[in-house]
Amino acid sequence: MPATEKMLDALDARVQRRSPRRDFFRMALAGAAVGVGGLALTSPALAQSAPSESDVLNFALNLEYLEAQFYSFAANGTGLPADQLTGTQTQGAVSGARKANLTDPAVIQYAREIAGDEVAHVGSLRRVLSTAAVSQPAIDLSPAVFTAAATAAGIDLSATGGVFDPYANDDSFLIAAYIFEDVGVTAYKGGSPLLSNPDIVDAAAGLLAAEAFHAGIIRGALYRRGVAVPTLRSNADKISDARDTLDGTATASGPPQRVADDDQGISPVQTQFGTTSNFVPTDDNGIVFSRTAEQVHNIAYLTRAQATSGGFFPNGTNNPNAALRRSGAN
Repeated sequence: MPATEKMLDALDARVQRRSPRRDFFRMALAGAAVGVGGLALTSPALAQSAPSESDVLNFALNLEYLEAQFYSFAANGTGLPADQLTGTQTQGAVSGARKANLTDPAVIQYAREIAGDEVAHVGSLRRVLSTAAVSQPAIDLSPAVFTAAATAAGIDLSATGGVFDPYANDDSFLIAAYIFEDVGVTAYKGGSPLLSNPDIVDAAAGLLAAEAFHAGIIRGALYRRGVAVPTLRSNADKISDARDTLDGTATASGPPQRVADDDQGISPVQTQFGTTSNFVPTDDNGIVFSRTAEQVHNIAYLTRAQATSGGFFPNGTNNPNAALRRSGAN
């Protein structure tokens, strides 16, 4: 079966978000090194594999490669410099990315700011890892991958000839960025319950806060632009539902705790205060949920199955620890 058809099948059974939302999400990997990456890494299989400090940080580095390259190309038309791509394991290239046709001055400035932060994140992690840093894996940022995800999520592409081009205009860029941003935040958030060293807490909180601000920028821009173009909000909601399907509908008391259908779109919701925006995907306790490394890979690989490659990482992510290269069986 062609890869695109696998993506479509994997995403087809979309589900609607519902309460209660996930509140606290714990992981079984201890140690201050986890705090630097701020990542939820555990399932029973991952706990048994005991990832090292370098493994954890390299998991974070793979995600930062993806985001840095997307924003760098979209904002400036160029990717990361060559000296920021080298390392252990097989180095890959970025395919399909280009400068986005952005015309809104605010969106242009958003893209430039986030690009600068993501490039800095790559540099920071590589400095910490030193010679243990993995090289950038192959990354596919072509319209074909985004089209497969958008089509399977149920986004109407009839007006664009069946193609979702993330670089075509401001709105397409924001929807594409939305695919990544919420995933990054929920990945980084997961390790916070185990932080103890004040210096590590400070560093991890800074990384998480930066990613959360980025997500807020993208969600806010989509919400505001959706006043005039309601399909922007509904398309973001469909992306959220697709992510929900990919990362699984199972529930477990944990650790780690899992609650089905925790992702949320941006359309207005009803609360005790009336109709409100939904910039922050919180549960009933006002807490944002988390994802494990396997769940993150489910979304990055665009599959509900256990796999070691696919989607945005056609050859898989780079990591010496096999448990941190695979998606979960959902």
